[in-house]
Amino acid sequence: MPHDVSLIATIAAGFGLAMVFGLVVSRLGMPPLVGYLLAGIVISPSTPGFVADLGLAGQLAEIGVMLLMFGVGLHFSLKDLMAVKRIAVPGAIVQIGVATLLGMGVAMLWGWSLGGAIVFGLCLSVASTVVLLRALEARGLLKSVNGQIAVGWLVVEDLVMVMVLVLLPALAGLLQESTAATDLAPTSLREIWATVGMTLAKVTAFIVLMLVVGRRVLPKLLWWVARTGSQELFTLAVVATAVGVAFGAAKLFDVSFALGAFFAGMMMRESEFSHRAADESLPLRDAFAVLFFVSVGMLFDPAVIWTQPIKLLAVVVIILVGKTVAAVALVLLFRYPLNTALTVGASLAQIGEFSFILAGLGVALGLMPVEGQSLVLAGALISIALNAAAFTLSEPLRLWILARSALARRLELRDDPLAELPTSTDQRLLSGQVVLVGYGRVGRRIAGTLRERGLPFVVAEQNRELVDALRRDGMAAVSGDAGTPEVLIQAHIARAAMLVVAIPDTVNVRKMVEIARTLNPGIEVVLRTHNEEEAALLRQESLGEVFLGEHELARGMAAHILSRVAVPAAAQPPKA
Repeated sequence: MPHDVSLIATIAAGFGLAMVFGLVVSRLGMPPLVGYLLAGIVISPSTPGFVADLGLAGQLAEIGVMLLMFGVGLHFSLKDLMAVKRIAVPGAIVQIGVATLLGMGVAMLWGWSLGGAIVFGLCLSVASTVVLLRALEARGLLKSVNGQIAVGWLVVEDLVMVMVLVLLPALAGLLQESTAATDLAPTSLREIWATVGMTLAKVTAFIVLMLVVGRRVLPKLLWWVARTGSQELFTLAVVATAVGVAFGAAKLFDVSFALGAFFAGMMMRESEFSHRAADESLPLRDAFAVLFFVSVGMLFDPAVIWTQPIKLLAVVVIILVGKTVAAVALVLLFRYPLNTALTVGASLAQIGEFSFILAGLGVALGLMPVEGQSLVLAGALISIALNAAAFTLSEPLRLWILARSALARRLELRDDPLAELPTSTDQRLLSGQVVLVGYGRVGRRIAGTLRERGLPFVVAEQNRELVDALRRDGMAAVSGDAGTPEVLIQAHIARAAMLVVAIPDTVNVRKMVEIARTLNPGIEVVLRTHNEEEAALLRQESLGEVFLGEHELARGMAAHILSRVAVPAAAQPPKA
């Protein structure tokens, strides 16, 4: 009797085709995720040839969801979110509302139920954190202000979607297609709200347990395992925690695998070994994430492309245009510059993993038709494939808009109290001062040293919330992009002694230096970079004194070593 090898066949076909298609789409300039989805389509029941076991693929996908959400939790930083909370929290919530209403509108026009329309709209409202992080990393924007705002925005979206996944099963009875909420008997309504209340109580109990117990136990567990010195045991502890907490949360508290794994990652982040946990679990998380996307592709029916082209077009327009326009308008409303608005808009012009999870749950609960899941998957494929182009076009689009729109130019130069120094600013700060661009980890330390020595300086920073906080702390600061003349003029660059660019902005640094030297030909320039090739180019172009992070770290460590270790007489240079 032959062994049942359906699991091995599913994994082998999934990994093999994912590698092939991932490589192909990468060469075409698209994210590998598109290739993984295509691999799933090839081995799905909707296409001829080999068909993988859909049930097994679904279970592998559940593990992928756990590890994906565990990774999100490991990288979730409440501190980073709080730094951009004034724009990220209201912006994300309003944008989710706008996109959900757009999706609901077209779904209702198609004759879908209210429940199906709500789930469909929510699927189109949330962008992929995985796609965004990789896009920002590829362009060196992850640590920039624009990147922080985009990531904070998506973190809020993820948190909202986690709560939706928790509450949707409890609310499914209220949203069923066959029964309108107004037709429900009072007893039925009481039962539904009792179910919702019980669900919220269980979720609350789980969260409290994780915050009180998990926050103390999980970091200690990592510490105990790390003391053994065994790398494989450490990796096993990380994976066992992710899957074990997710499974236990689902069984004991009836919460989703996603929420359990997310909180396991959040609590493990409290450990001093959290970076090691993230690094060593990354290969396994990536592997199961691939199987998750492959399994999602297996659920896709390609026939929707030629049988429902109008519906698919509506989905793509909502994702690429509706969400982007809403996000750009919201960012501009918060008085951030146009380049920030376009970066956030490009970040949101796609949908991904949460959309897949939510669409699958909606179909499983009988709220959304299977056709809706296929439309969501097709929209994701198209939007992810085009996302790189959206980022590439954002800067030319900004220049085109500014060149042709007087309104856009006025918005860039509008009367913003944070975009100019107050009239009460100490006049000593406006002559011979240091203009410090960026107040991140490096800029903060430079500013601290300048303040201790009593040297005058003005901070130019894009994060308006940070500028507001600096002014309350008595520091001179202006809000805006230092790559524009207006911001440097407001920092009084014409009378400054030095321009210090403390952000690794390889795109706008040349523009900053050019503007500064045009307004102040004798100004000294100090630049920061993370890349040796970029440092060599900056030095070759004589843009200023360039500091490379690794070089300065090595120089500091070497100086410390030499100050503490005696040099042998034989190694000392001969005296003249």
